[in-house]
Amino acid sequence: MQPVDFTTLTAACSELRAHWLPSRLEQVYQRDRYTIAVALRTLKQRDWLEISWHPQATRICIGDPPPRLPDTFTFSQQLVHQLGGLALVGIEAIAPWERVVDLQFARRPGESPLYHIYVEVMGKYSNAILTDDSKMIITAAHQVGQHQSSVRPIQTGQPYEIPPKLTGPVPSLHESPERWQERVSLVPGAIKRQLLKSYSGLSAALVESMLLAANLAPETTTDHLKPEDWQQLFTKWQEWLQALETTKFQPAWTANGYTVMGWGAVAPEKDIQTLLNKYYTDQLNQQVFAQLRHQLSQKLQNILVKLRNKAQTFTERLQQSDQADEYREKADLLMAHLHNWQPGMKEITLSDFETGKPIAIALQPDKNAVQNAQRLYKQHQKLKRARAAVEPLLFEVQSEISYLEQVEDAISQIKNYQTAEDLQALEEIRDELIGQKYLEDPGYRSRSVNETAITNFHRYRTPNNFEVLIGRNNRQNDQLSFRVAGDYDLWFHAQEIPGSHVLLRLEPGSVPEPTDLQFVANLAAYYSRARQSDQVPIVYTQPKHVYKPKGAKPGIAIYKQEQILWGQPQLAINH
Repeated sequence: MQPVDFTTLTAACSELRAHWLPSRLEQVYQRDRYTIAVALRTLKQRDWLEISWHPQATRICIGDPPPRLPDTFTFSQQLVHQLGGLALVGIEAIAPWERVVDLQFARRPGESPLYHIYVEVMGKYSNAILTDDSKMIITAAHQVGQHQSSVRPIQTGQPYEIPPKLTGPVPSLHESPERWQERVSLVPGAIKRQLLKSYSGLSAALVESMLLAANLAPETTTDHLKPEDWQQLFTKWQEWLQALETTKFQPAWTANGYTVMGWGAVAPEKDIQTLLNKYYTDQLNQQVFAQLRHQLSQKLQNILVKLRNKAQTFTERLQQSDQADEYREKADLLMAHLHNWQPGMKEITLSDFETGKPIAIALQPDKNAVQNAQRLYKQHQKLKRARAAVEPLLFEVQSEISYLEQVEDAISQIKNYQTAEDLQALEEIRDELIGQKYLEDPGYRSRSVNETAITNFHRYRTPNNFEVLIGRNNRQNDQLSFRVAGDYDLWFHAQEIPGSHVLLRLEPGSVPEPTDLQFVANLAAYYSRARQSDQVPIVYTQPKHVYKPKGAKPGIAIYKQEQILWGQPQLAINH
């Protein structure tokens, strides 16, 4: 993940100064253990300033509104208590080339600041610290005790010490090209490494983009650079320092990340706030998505292995109970031929009543014929009782397996993170599994099931432009089938195969063509567990014929008056 360097921080703060000074602080909401969102209002606009001290994604930029859920963090509550209703009157760097921003709050514009939030953008040492006007620490996102740092402890009630000063030379617009080249080439080495070693205030991402903009490979050694190479590189160096001086930047997307200098741009972005918010939101969402998908897949796999073993055990017990009638028949035979029994017999062979075939009956030699027959009758009764007990247990386990296979299939369809909706669909699955007691609630806040109506279904259009909606998980399947579906729509599902609920939206009086129905059937096949098959049986019916059994798990539905089409999942991929 690309870290926010001094250049990016300068660019972000210059934009914030231009648009958000002065502004009134209305609210503070802590999204997670690393991020707060501060509601700011000016005469023209209101938005959320995001301040994050995440070890990989420290940033300060205008972000998205927070979710409508309770904020249970004390850090944000302390900020609201001290800063509520005050004005943000200053956004200043604490010293040249330092990645620490001083957000200054006063009663009104023009007055001296009463409080400061120091945002330290320093990788895994990043922090957000609230102090009063005498720089006494009121609260900090990360408390740093004496045992962690004797150089710079950060504790409530202690004075705020700024980070140690930079020791290396800092870049200057007034440095001559000769002096600059001499400093960088003093010790021969790769030009990227030499630039980073020679000056403070640079980042690997900035240097790499600067070198590529000057048509130089980062690993080119300084003693292999020609005079024109040095000249091109110095021109870019000056261009960078000029941008810092004038605060004129060019936010853009690059092949591997972003730039505020316009170098290596593949697509421009309207402003730095949007650029940073999009980049870090997506990067962090990708991390959460990968971890959550792995966690859910592993958990389901483990549960399903246990359930399938249980189902196998129950099936074997039922197969044993199929022998119940054999025990009764043998007992009947023995009772009918008591005269053939001899004391001490371990086995007796008798002819079957109907077929006449010889049947060998194992006997216990210490029991007489009647006692042996009674033992066989008891065995018969025991196996019959076992069947009555095991059958409902097997049905229950098979229902559970069927439900979890449907969940597993939903996860398999959300393969990669592309938009925030992909992460949301996974989070809904996690919340569902917590609700069904398959996962423990870890205590972090998740989206409330009833918080908002779901809108992130898969959406398609049939050849005749009818809308098709497809659920991405069981919660969405239920929403689609029992809330969204209208009287004139058609409901599709793979027949007796785990898969998504699919809805063909129809207006009153509109009739879908066979090509529309086939199109939807292909989609229903593709969004099912049988997507690798050539053909999949798909049922469709009106939503009024789709029911949820009482007490059924999410995503489970029964239907009647259905018709069948054969869906071809491979054809759906091309649409």
